[in-house]
Formats: sequence, C-alpha cells, structure tokens
Amino acid sequence: MRIFQVIMMTLALLAGLPAAQAQGAFGGGPAQIAAQLDSESDSPAPGGGTTIAFAMTPAAGWHGYWENPGDAGLGMTVDWTLPKGVTVGPLRYPVPETLLISGLMNHVYEGPYAVLADLKVAADIAPGTRLPVRAKAQWLACTDKVCVPESGDLALDLVAGDGMVAAAARARFDGWRMHLPRPLGSQATYAIKDGRLRLSVPFPADAQASEVHLFPLVEGLARYAAPQTVTRKDNQMVIETDAGEGVKGGAVQAVLRTGDHVGFLLTARPGAVAQAPSGGQAWAILAALGGALLGGLLLNIMPCVFPILGLKAMKLAKAGGDERVVRREALAYAAGVILTCLALGGLLLALRAAGGAVGWAFQLQDPRIILALLLLVTAIAFNLAGLFELRALGGGDGLAGKAGLSGAFWTGALVAFVATPCTGPFMAAAMGAALLLPLAAALAIFAGLGLGLALPFLLLAYVPALRQRLPRPGAWMGRFQQILAIPMFLTALGLAWLLGQQRGVPGMTIGLGAALLLALLLWWLGARQHGGKGGGLVAAIAALALLAGAGAALPASAPARQESVGAVAFDVAKLDGLRAANKPVFLYFTADWCLTCKANEAAAIDRAETRAAFDRAGVTVMVGDWTSADPAITRFLESQGRSGVPLYLWYAPGKEARTLPQLLTPATLTGLVR
Repeated sequence: MRIFQVIMMTLALLAGLPAAQAQGAFGGGPAQIAAQLDSESDSPAPGGGTTIAFAMTPAAGWHGYWENPGDAGLGMTVDWTLPKGVTVGPLRYPVPETLLISGLMNHVYEGPYAVLADLKVAADIAPGTRLPVRAKAQWLACTDKVCVPESGDLALDLVAGDGMVAAAARARFDGWRMHLPRPLGSQATYAIKDGRLRLSVPFPADAQASEVHLFPLVEGLARYAAPQTVTRKDNQMVIETDAGEGVKGGAVQAVLRTGDHVGFLLTARPGAVAQAPSGGQAWAILAALGGALLGGLLLNIMPCVFPILGLKAMKLAKAGGDERVVRREALAYAAGVILTCLALGGLLLALRAAGGAVGWAFQLQDPRIILALLLLVTAIAFNLAGLFELRALGGGDGLAGKAGLSGAFWTGALVAFVATPCTGPFMAAAMGAALLLPLAAALAIFAGLGLGLALPFLLLAYVPALRQRLPRPGAWMGRFQQILAIPMFLTALGLAWLLGQQRGVPGMTIGLGAALLLALLLWWLGARQHGGKGGGLVAAIAALALLAGAGAALPASAPARQESVGAVAFDVAKLDGLRAANKPVFLYFTADWCLTCKANEAAAIDRAETRAAFDRAGVTVMVGDWTSADPAITRFLESQGRSGVPLYLWYAPGKEARTLPQLLTPATLTGLVR
C-alpha cells in the first residue's frame, strides 16, 4: 500500500500540477486537506526570526499523516524558495493519532492540525526589507478507502521589522505549540530480544499519563500494528511491543504520547531495561480491582444511588425466607450492574482508542449531558414519589421472568446507569489506571466498580443475619419509598444549579422548564397507569423530543463568571508578570462539578484565617475555573502533567511552582506564608 501511494504521488508531481493555493490530485478540484501558510509575526526582527506554520484542515472523513506515517501513507515534503539571509529549520509535527485500518496502523491527523517550522533572519538584513517566502508543499490525503496526492504553492510576504506579535497570532500559535512533543530531557533505554522490543522511559511516578502510545521516528524499530503494553513502577515507564526489522542498534528517537495530542520527544539508546516482576500484570489487575471495588462501595451512599439500593432492600424484606429466590435475584441484580459497567467502560475505551477525547468526569463540562441527567434524575424522583410506575425500579414485574430475575437484572442495569453523575470523584483515578493498563486490567476496573456497587445487595442476600435485621414488610415501605425521593430531588436541584453555572440563568430556566414539562408528562402517564391503560412508549418518545428541544434551546456560550473575593482569573501572562515581580501567588484550578474542589474551597480556601494570612503576606490568589471547557486551562494543566482538577500550585517569590496536596486544610495554606 505504501509503495502504491509513493508511485501515485511521484507520477502526479512529475506531471507538473498547475500552481494553486492547495489542490487535489492531478490538479482537479479543491484539496481534501486545505493548507495555508501562516506566520506568527509579519515583521520578524533581524538577528531573530519567527515561527511559521502549515495550517492543515482535512475535510470530513479525510486524514493527513505524521512524519513517520506508519504502515501506510506519506508525510509532508516541502521545497523552499527563500530570500537571501533567511533560513528555515526542520518541520515540527504535532503528536499524532492512531488509525487501524485492515490490520495496518496509520499515524494520522483526523482533525485540523499545524506543522511548524522556525524561520531565522540574518542580523545584517536591513529593517524594512521585504522577505518573500515561498513553499511548494506535497502531502497525501486519505480516507479509509482511497488516497490522493495533493500539493500547494504557498506564500508569505514578510517584512524585516521589530518582531512584534499580535495577541491573536500569539494565541493561535501557542495553541499549536501545545500539541508539539516536548523534549523529555532524560535518556531512555531499549532492548530487543526474541522479537520483542522493550523500552524504558524515565517518567515520574506521580505524573499523569493517559492514552500512552509509542510512535517510533525510525522505521523498523517496532511493528506498528502490534499491541503495546505499558507498565509503570517507581519512576520508570516501560513500553513493550513486537520489534520491527532493520534496526541495527544505536540511538533512536520516538514520540511518547501521554495524553490527548500531547507527549514527549525522547531519545533511546541500547541498554538494560528492567524486567517486569513475575505476575506484575496480575498485581496490576488486583490493584485496579481493589481501588474500583472501594469506589463502587462508596457510590452506594451517593444521593442518586442510595434510594434505588433502598428499594432493593425493601424487595428483600418482601421476599421473606426463600433463600434460593433471594440469592438468584441478587445474582441477577449484580449481573445487571457489572455488565452495564463493563459495557460503558468498553465503549469508553473504544472511543478513546478511536481518538475521541472522552471521559466520565469531563462529560460534565457539556451542558447537554447535564440537561439529560437532570431529566433522568427528575423522572426517577417522581417515580419514587409515586407519580407514575417505572417497573424496572419497582422490582421489575413487567420485565421479570421466572422469580423476577429479569426485573432484578434491569434494576441493576439502571442503578449502574443512574450512578453516572455521581462517579466523577471516583472515576478520575480509575480512568487514569484504565488508560495505562492492558485491556484486561482496564476492564477489570469497570467490573470492580460494578461489583462494589452491587456488593451491599449481595451481602444482604447471602448473609441471612443481615437480612434478618431488616424491618418486616408493612405500610411503612410505601412511605419509605417516598422519603427516598427526597435525595433524588436534591440531586436534580444540584444538576439544575450546575446547568446555571455553565449557561447562566437562561440555561437554568430552560432546564427547570424542561423538568416541569417532564413532570406534567409523567403525571399524564401515571393517570393512565392508574386507570389500567398504557402510554409508556408515547411518554418515552415525548420525553426524548423534550430533551432534544431543550438541548437545542440552551445558550451557546457560558456567562461571565464572578471569581472569589480577592481572587483574579487565571491568565498565563498575568501569572508570568507576578512571578517576574517576585510576588507570591497561590494558583488553583477548580470546577463546579468537582466535589473535591468545592470541599477544599469551603474548608480551606474561602476561610477568614486563610484570607487574612494571604493579605498580610501580599499573596495574589489566582483561580482557573474549568467548569466549562477552557483551552488555555487545559493546556496549562497538561504542561503540569495533569489531566483534570483539582490542582493547587504555590509560587514563592523567585522559586518554581510547588504542587500542594489534593486535600487542603487552613493550616496547609497559612503555613505557606509563615
């Protein structure tokens, strides 16, 4: 396939395509990957220079290639025509994505990307001199079925000057630079034995890494399509995969992806690579299971899960002493929980592997997701209050097969799904592990989460002494079910508040209005059910239409946010200015959907003693709010080796940042300025 693409591109170039800004194969029609040559400064200073970029925009369904394209494809080639005294450095590519097609691994870009280069201007160039820069670029554009060679005659007309950079250009190029691999600094080692490549990378144990993948810059180092196993121990990361053919030893370079379009450029030399301890993967799976099991257990006390667990406990009280029935339903319930968690986890891992930037905690940045969860929780709350009947919650009578097994299974599935808005604090750590461990260990995390979520009900079913402590069935059960509606209504109010934080009063109004209309719809359904009639399908279709309409009506942008008293909004330039002036700075990143963040603010940051100590010491408090997605905050977090919030940094005068613990106390903060 690679040979075919090379032949096609060569023939096209030899045919002498007509000059164009960017054109498709054989000069016909627009290019499938639009290209534009951009410059950070239009007036580079003599003796200095500027950064230039090939801004590439693939059409939907098309992709371009990294400098080492993998099993198929071609990277970009450029022929420069430069004025005297002007030179251009090598092309610098952003961290690529992986695309597996018919067993061939491609290193690609499926969305807009930019290839950068440094332009230097000789010191003897007089200010005001025109600097015409011309580039004849060739690249390959592909879908999963066809590839076409494309080219463009691109131009920049610069003038030697003062090197001034406009704010918009600075932000645009800073965004592109964030996706370039950063030099690792420390040297890696690799060894090839029995057809296997093992490469060890010095990487801090507390540094965050996800979507880890090794992209060799030299052909033949590794078999591109082979699975890569990543293990971490102490301050080392070891990547193991099938070795390629043709590497004769010596230093090799590669890019190590450690996040969504972020990573490091490393140099590796032949050397000793620590062997993974026997059973290391088994221990990793056990550790993942243990952590996820604890997280699942904690989920049972969350307000959006506990009411449903209470209903299942009442179902056990009704079951009496038939051990076989109780245990079979408990197993069916656990199967529903675990299989749903596995399905959600598998889907999440598949989307991440396909290049999607998705995560359970970060989905709460999308107001449409918040709206959907608001309506779901509202429906469950009104069901518990007795407004209408949802058989999956009431024990599954409508879905139940023999002994209610089907109903128990679907109740468990619903529990796992409803737990989604409550999993943020627990899934943050689990996601980090899932994206670093092999597939089996990653799925073990989600299975462990489901097992922990189902464990209280399993204990009640299999330990008769616990079940005997449950109160006897009676009229109290109906009242208890209605009481369980209260935490669900509180969860709905919390989601409505979060929607308001993301999209202001108009967004909250739309969310509450949609919840009110949903309540009227459920009241209609309940009235029909009490009369022995149906209507569930009609109500479900109407609810989906309501969700779609309300989602479309949400404001497109977030409102301006008011920061905490005495705090300033995060800004990289302002932070650099404060540090240059030797001012102490306390910088923290938060989000309204982050429970740990809110707890730290209430318990330590927004306290009178903390504010007084900071005021006496002249500390500037700077806050980065990540409730809604903010590219500037995302880039800064990635530069600190983090993929989420909270993050607390202390900048003492004249010193580098000190990372503070995840859980803060007033003593921790006041102790900084003593």
